[in-house]
Amino acid sequence: MAVAQSGVLALGTSSHAYLEFDRRPGTTDAALVEALAGLLAAVKTTGATGLVAGIRPELWAAVAQDDAPDVHGYDEPVVGPDGFTMPATQHDVVLWATGGGRSIVFDATTGAVAALAGVAELADETVAWSHHHDRDLTGFEDGTENPSAAEAVGVVTIPDGEPGAGGSVLLLQKWEHDSATWYALDRTTQEDVIGRTKPDSVELDPKPDDAHAARTDQDTYGHVFRRNTAWGDTTAHGTMFVGFCAQQRPLAAMLDAMAGNDGPRDALTRYTTALTGAYYVVPPADVLARLAPSDDEG
Repeated sequence: MAVAQSGVLALGTSSHAYLEFDRRPGTTDAALVEALAGLLAAVKTTGATGLVAGIRPELWAAVAQDDAPDVHGYDEPVVGPDGFTMPATQHDVVLWATGGGRSIVFDATTGAVAALAGVAELADETVAWSHHHDRDLTGFEDGTENPSAAEAVGVVTIPDGEPGAGGSVLLLQKWEHDSATWYALDRTTQEDVIGRTKPDSVELDPKPDDAHAARTDQDTYGHVFRRNTAWGDTTAHGTMFVGFCAQQRPLAAMLDAMAGNDGPRDALTRYTTALTGAYYVVPPADVLARLAPSDDEG
């Protein structure tokens, strides 16, 4: 039985950082994955930080060959009928570092960049945090439809017997909010945009067809596990969408729905802009461990 990377479901961390890397010229698929596997193998359970590693789907398929899930990179933007666009900014590797404070996450990320320096170059970095435990910067609860802790493993983990068993699919997007316009709206209008009440996250009945809760309804498009965080400062800020699923299909269907490709465009997209978009395969921890260099190889 394959073992998932523990950080995917490690809840309660307050400090986060997302590092996306591009392979250096001349580096082979195998060499990049081996270096990444070696980095994860060195993470200690007593170190108070966690690392989750994701790999561009095509790169992982080249290394894992017949045991890779059916996932493709985010190589083309998602475009709605009115021209609304969620850009494609696919990279080769992502590291998500988590911990209880900024200092230890900083140490983990600087160490990771140094460890991978010979095979990969840091292309994008975002520092983030858990905002008021479960709120995003719109002031609404984030992840209301997330599965329970008991159900989450089944939602995010590829089942035994399927290619890539024990792994997961990650959709990572950085969204920037137009907070000035958003907070100029009255609460009733904000609730219509989200499709839920602001204080206690009760779903509106009925809710507008273009409400965010309607356009991302998990009973319609499939269940995912969101680990979203807030990023930025007072002048530029927003949400890191961190969505895990055992399949790519629900994640892709949700983006199409938000863009308005099967109905009205998600009203929330009128107040927030997607800056990045990438899919990654999150391989099982034991598979990566087998690919790490041995002590003799150093």
